[in-house]
Amino acid sequence: MNENTRGVRAGSAGDVDVVVVGAGQAGLSTAYHLARAGIGHVVLDHAPRPGGAWQFRWPSLTYARVHGMHALPGMELVGAEPQRPSSEVIGAYFAAYEERFGLDVRRPVHVTAVREGRGGRLRVESSAGTWSARALVNATGTWDRPFWPRYPGQESFRGRQLHTAQYPGPQAFAGARVVVVGGGTSAVQHLLELAEVADEATWVTRRPPVFREGPFGEAEGRAAVALVEERVRSGLPPQSVVSVTGLALNEAVRAGLASGVLERQPVFDRITPTGVAWADGRHLEADVILWATGFRAAVDHLAPLRLREPGGGIRLDGTRAVRDERVHLVGYGPSASTIGANRAGGSAVREIRRLLAREVTPGDGDRAREPVPAAAP
Repeated sequence: MNENTRGVRAGSAGDVDVVVVGAGQAGLSTAYHLARAGIGHVVLDHAPRPGGAWQFRWPSLTYARVHGMHALPGMELVGAEPQRPSSEVIGAYFAAYEERFGLDVRRPVHVTAVREGRGGRLRVESSAGTWSARALVNATGTWDRPFWPRYPGQESFRGRQLHTAQYPGPQAFAGARVVVVGGGTSAVQHLLELAEVADEATWVTRRPPVFREGPFGEAEGRAAVALVEERVRSGLPPQSVVSVTGLALNEAVRAGLASGVLERQPVFDRITPTGVAWADGRHLEADVILWATGFRAAVDHLAPLRLREPGGGIRLDGTRAVRDERVHLVGYGPSASTIGANRAGGSAVREIRRLLAREVTPGDGDRAREPVPAAAP
């Protein structure tokens, strides 16, 4: 066991300085920085094994097709076979990372609620017991909250409907007529695969897709993250970084555009028992509707803390929740990319160190929920 985490493993629940919820890229990065700072912590992960959301990705998403994977701090990912499923490559990497740095990850543990506790602490309720923490880092990502749009007639469809989160790979759709809904990277990946096996694959999106020509450097990345951060600072639900960067125009995408595989149709107006229909009278027969419509932040367990703004999002200052300085969100909004999660984990720990170093006198329940001004750097 890593010396920095000594004493954290005792018992199944109890008092601890910091609880980290989630053991994906953001959670492991945060745990690494907490261990280096000598701050007692525990990581609660609902997944059955290491790998974060990657462990649930479809087998045909090989490591070579991964849309950007930045190494965790302190340990590079080396020697990965490009044609091996990304779920296996990254799962093994995360497992080795937890072992190398002695990170205290408990799984499977489902965090059900985070509430105001006693003495200015947070009460973290879970399937494995209750922890009392001085601070919390939420690193739950989005995979557990797939977004399903609603359209008239959706319940009448006699075919199969599934979300990207349930996508098993292309072979399950051999000979089928598939409608892929969504304008993101996952939709493009699905269409390029389905073109090889499906009888017909049709792409529909609400807005015309934007393909990005040329290199995407550091300056472009900062500009994209700034747009997402602006929403979060305004208390609006975050958009993904990918939603403001556009779709990368690589060789596979160029071929798909040239062949017509990526010919886009405007989204339909309603769903019928046998397909989808537009207001102009057009109808398309379909066996499957595949919703590649993205995800939302998995933060429902934080609801008792009343962190949401009127706009529906959680307003952040850096990684810190403006309504409660004890709570940090890493991998949320502007830090949702893998490199962003690494940086945000270190930033959150620096602020938590300052928080833990201060003497805080707890007040009544309502006063304890009010944010204390952040300490100067």
